[in-house]
Amino acid sequence: MPAAPLPPDELDRLSMLDALCLLDTPPEPVFDRVTRLVSRVLDVPMAMFSLVDADRQWFKSRVGVMLEETPREHAFCAHAIGMSAPLVVNDARQDGRFSDNPLVNGPPEIRFYAGVPIRTTAGLAIGTLCALDTRPRTLGEEEAQVLADLAAILTKEVQYRERLAVARDELARSSQVLGASEARFRSIFDIASVGIALVAPDGGWISVNKTLCDIVGYSEEELWRLTFQQITHPDDLAADVDQLEAMVRGEIDQFQLEKRYIRKDGSQVWINLNVSPKRNPSGEVEYYVSVIKDIGAEKAAQAELAALNAELEQRVDARTAELVEANRLLTEAVERQRATEAALRAREAEIRSVVENANDAYISLDEAGTVRDWNRQAEATFGWPRHEALGRKLEELIIPEEYREHHVQGMERFLATRIAGAVDQRLELPALRRDGSTLTVEVRIRALELNGRTMFSAFLHDISARKQEQARRDYENRHDQLTGLLNRRALLESIPMAQARARRSGKTVGMLFIDLDGFKAVNDSQGHEAGDILLGVIGERLRAVVRKTDSVYRLAGDEFTVLLEDMADTFDDAHMVAEKLINSIAEPVELPGRAVRVRASVGIALDTGSPVRTPDELLKEADHFMYQAKKAGRGRVCSARRPY
Repeated sequence: MPAAPLPPDELDRLSMLDALCLLDTPPEPVFDRVTRLVSRVLDVPMAMFSLVDADRQWFKSRVGVMLEETPREHAFCAHAIGMSAPLVVNDARQDGRFSDNPLVNGPPEIRFYAGVPIRTTAGLAIGTLCALDTRPRTLGEEEAQVLADLAAILTKEVQYRERLAVARDELARSSQVLGASEARFRSIFDIASVGIALVAPDGGWISVNKTLCDIVGYSEEELWRLTFQQITHPDDLAADVDQLEAMVRGEIDQFQLEKRYIRKDGSQVWINLNVSPKRNPSGEVEYYVSVIKDIGAEKAAQAELAALNAELEQRVDARTAELVEANRLLTEAVERQRATEAALRAREAEIRSVVENANDAYISLDEAGTVRDWNRQAEATFGWPRHEALGRKLEELIIPEEYREHHVQGMERFLATRIAGAVDQRLELPALRRDGSTLTVEVRIRALELNGRTMFSAFLHDISARKQEQARRDYENRHDQLTGLLNRRALLESIPMAQARARRSGKTVGMLFIDLDGFKAVNDSQGHEAGDILLGVIGERLRAVVRKTDSVYRLAGDEFTVLLEDMADTFDDAHMVAEKLINSIAEPVELPGRAVRVRASVGIALDTGSPVRTPDELLKEADHFMYQAKKAGRGRVCSARRPY
């Protein structure tokens, strides 16, 4: 019977298990309810919440099992805690890891096992929630989800116990730690991409960040002279006030709603508001922490989120009674501590609330570039779960390979010189998801000095959709929809740039103005659809004839231009290109039902740089000589050198 390998974090895991004070303690209803549910819902005779100690597994809660503990080498759960996914054994006698296990071949005669690791907030697996049967069986997808959901309830309870233990330790830290926490909170408060405010019980603004000022259009000083009631849309105020009154009465501990603010300029802005109270030791509200997000662009997607919100609210309601009791116990513990310890706990809670409720990915790095914090939106944006991202280098997770060296050098340069490169800037950068796909993010980075060490806080917002839409609009604004050629706007933008390149290289810029002869007759006789096909073919022929350095444009109707670059100061080259274009255009074009033939008249204008000529002047001269070509008999080329 092969023993389960020790997890790489075994010492930390055992230390946390000891700190949780769960081993060798009496049964507790909160755990027993879950194991009973596992047995009843999955229809298994045995269910356990096991804790894997150094040399044993001990059952904190058990159904259908008389044993209180077993040696660790016999424990299925010792294998499960080393896995990232649930461990499912359909038939233990057919599995080489367990076929000679005393628990399989003797009481309780385990044949089927399914266990989900129970992890702390740092990802340490202290034990499992497991279902067992005395007969072989499989675990269906829906049953697996039920087991995972029930394991999540245990995980939340364990993590709550963990936070209580951590709170007791951290509340004993010195005022120096409080100062560092305050600096970290202020950094997140200032650079967050959502509005954040501390609001007095009467509705006055105590503290606001710049993002909130941008949302409502008021300066920080102007908001101090107002209340939230004064800038809330009258139709939305009653619902907001009702929620606050319920919070004051202790009926809820937070709320979220969508409402409208009236901006300083009189316009309305839809926002998502998340409010939680900060209470004093007597339970009275001192102030509210409000997180405000501009959701004007997201209203269209609201219907799709309704079903998900309903499910989440149902789960929250199911847990409300237990959370109320847990919050009461936690409040009593905090109230017994010194005022500075309470302030530290409050600041840490506010930081975590802001980070976890942020709609942007939040990542914290130490000065070695190692990830120390990774919020839920970072998980959603980049695909890396928090427990896998923590402790890894940032360049291994989200930075494309071609930018990694630059990232590392930039951090080293900042630490050595304190000269900001990317720090305190708003940047648009490429990023990498876990699945290998790329995205564009808007990044804001802040560097903090905490206890003599540098920490980096970054908010990242996915702007891929916005960049793609911008590229699409730019393309449509500069291209002709029918032929795909560049349009008049692109021509007027391109001429000055071509002239600048010509002045630097000592070359000449040429302009060919082309008008089709006979197009109207085809359009009138064959119809507009045939005319559109003809224009598309002509556009393709023009592009095929010119050089890579030249550009073809459609101005309107049957008028085209060609911008010639990198030319010697001679009309002969321009005339040669124009003749090639005329010959190519004159080739027959196959239309539905018949072939047609059109010709073209071309006018030429050259810009040698002396005197300086505007784009309109150059275009007007080429247009003039095009009409000269038409007067001379059509199908011709005219220029200042050859005017007839």
